[in-house]
Amino acid sequence: MILSAFMAVPKRIPVGGQAVIEGVLMKGPEHWGLAVREPGGAIWLKAWLGSEWLKKGIWKYPIIRGFATMVEMMRIGMRALSISAEISLGEEDKISPLEMAGAVAVAIFAVAGLFVALPMLVSEYLTSLLGLTHLSKNIMEGILRGAIFVGYVAIIGLWKDIQQVFAYHGAEHKTINAYENDAELTPESAAKFSRIHRRCGTSFLLVVVFVSIIVFSVIGGGSLLWRIGSRVLLLPFVIGISYEFIKGASNSETWGRYCIMPALSLQYITTREPRLDQIEVALAALDLALNPEAAGQESVGSQLEIDG
Repeated sequence: MILSAFMAVPKRIPVGGQAVIEGVLMKGPEHWGLAVREPGGAIWLKAWLGSEWLKKGIWKYPIIRGFATMVEMMRIGMRALSISAEISLGEEDKISPLEMAGAVAVAIFAVAGLFVALPMLVSEYLTSLLGLTHLSKNIMEGILRGAIFVGYVAIIGLWKDIQQVFAYHGAEHKTINAYENDAELTPESAAKFSRIHRRCGTSFLLVVVFVSIIVFSVIGGGSLLWRIGSRVLLLPFVIGISYEFIKGASNSETWGRYCIMPALSLQYITTREPRLDQIEVALAALDLALNPEAAGQESVGSQLEIDG
């Protein structure tokens, strides 16, 4: 039996995470924990302290904290991806910093072209062709962006290596669901929980698409250059609003449950049912994020590194 993602959630220390190559990254209240399955079968562990600046000054206020959190997640996420690639590939196939920087640069340009420029240009063309209103143009742009995103995720999910990442994504969700429902933290116990989670970044991205439709419709029309510039400048605001929506919806057992349901459906594409050994890795990452010193002492066949 798979336990629902909508089970009542007791008050626990909030945790989050993401899948990496052959592993899982988890975020606890103070530490990040990374667990990666080595080619030999052992679980490699690394922990480091979270950034203190997120808890200070203007960065802790609503909307602003959403964008700040996203920046931190991207920074730590890229670091974790780089490390996991090196660990899972082994010493002979390590990726150099220059190769990683090049891959990131290509990815940024690809994302900008595919998810920003393409929907905008297509909606611009169809607006002039069909004589659409400004509101219709923004709605069409948002729908196109969402459709391209869903299609892209579905296509890359056909790739075997990405399916592995999606399985670790499912393991991350099952582990967090088990933890938040105060269940026994073993692979067998966590496997009973849903691979869908209300605070998933995949759902967040889809919410960003819908929020952007509203925000960009309010600011009015203009030239193509103005539209591109306004989307770049207002992106932090859109991300902040989306973050607060997800945060509120994930804590609600009434309106949030139904409002977030369409976004949750996307997780059936971005997750796969994990194996028990993949859930074991996710549990190791969670244990490390919550208590890095104890996790290092208890882990078997692992190398623990703790950065301050």
